[in-house]
Amino acid sequence: MGQRLLQRRLRLTSDKLRDVRLELRVIEDQLEALVDDADDLAIRALVAETPATSFEHRDAQSHVDVMRQHRGKLIVAVGELETTIDTLLDQMKDSTK
Repeated sequence: MGQRLLQRRLRLTSDKLRDVRLELRVIEDQLEALVDDADDLAIRALVAETPATSFEHRDAQSHVDVMRQHRGKLIVAVGELETTIDTLLDQMKDSTK
């Protein structure tokens, strides 16, 4: 693979990695807030023992679960992008020999 093509792929992959890491930081901040809200609603549901508060807690907890799944996918994506960058750098090094 040509040096220029490798450099272009490396630049695009690096940009994608930066974007995914930024999204991951945002998701982690949001997740922290959602967990706090779900915990508060869990306590309220225990104290009030009404169907409405139980529903609110389950709803908040489902949001937490979805956000955790999304966070997990982003973590996997970061790992894959880092591996791709390492591979591209190795290819660039090998092509200069």
